[in-house]
Amino acid sequence: MILTDYFRSDHDAAWDIAKQCGVEHGVIRLPERTDFDLTDKSHWKAVYDKFIDFGVKPIIVEPMPNEVHDHIKAGDGKRDECIEKVIKMLPIMKELGMESICFNWMAHIGWYRTNDKIVERGGAFVTEFNLRDFKPTDKCITADELWKNYEYFLKAVIPYAEKNGIKLALHPDDPPVPRLGDVERIMINKANIKKAIYDIVPSDMLGLTMCQATFHIMGEDVYKTIEELKKKIFFVHFRNTTGSIEHYRETFHDNGELDMAKLIKIYMENGINVPIRVDHVPTLIGESAEVSGYAALGRLFAIGYLKGLIEMEKKHL
Repeated sequence: MILTDYFRSDHDAAWDIAKQCGVEHGVIRLPERTDFDLTDKSHWKAVYDKFIDFGVKPIIVEPMPNEVHDHIKAGDGKRDECIEKVIKMLPIMKELGMESICFNWMAHIGWYRTNDKIVERGGAFVTEFNLRDFKPTDKCITADELWKNYEYFLKAVIPYAEKNGIKLALHPDDPPVPRLGDVERIMINKANIKKAIYDIVPSDMLGLTMCQATFHIMGEDVYKTIEELKKKIFFVHFRNTTGSIEHYRETFHDNGELDMAKLIKIYMENGINVPIRVDHVPTLIGESAEVSGYAALGRLFAIGYLKGLIEMEKKHL
């Protein structure tokens, strides 16, 4: 498996921790500034070169930039303009050797938590989702609209993804509940995700981000799901959790309901040699998280733990 980590576009402590842990490949978030043009190769090259100079090779873009993705998922008046920008991104990515985009289909409300101060082991903080604490917004979209918008996007973009060899890795909804207020959600179970990656616009360039904790919270058998969908797994989010679909929390990677060593064994025995990164780490003592789950120190433990599991399994193959 290809050890990666998540890098924001501006250098921060998480960059240094990843590098010190031996990470050489990057999952990068593009700049979200008005002066960054998604369709300008020179703007991409400046970001790319900054990572290369640091010693990290960018290989995945995550997320699909919200400035375009939000309009596409919602199917609003800017959808076609934004799809054109995505299409123009693909040859730039090909030229830079960036192989995948991790995208999702959560319109209006993205990955969502109701609490970011749940106490975990040793007083570390983790995030929690509790449906009873969700506060509805004024947004509204139906499942039928989401499926139609998804099909529209695939029909427009997949031919260009195929032309440029860029993989689109669909992330399941998190939380995987059927609705949050008047916002319905569709990537909430294995059946729907299989429909999304196999049936609507079949393509070798369309597959899955295996966010293993999200599949677990759906109630799916993650171990069997990995084996079943192995040819469509393009990217792995390595995290752990505990609870039920309406009320769950993050955990340290070694302290949840999933057997993480078994998961690495299954990936590697099934020949799933794809990029993998740790996800949603605890916030440790002495630090605060600008975005909960993405503090720097928590990644130190998580990357080391993941790296150890991979190396252990390599010795047994």
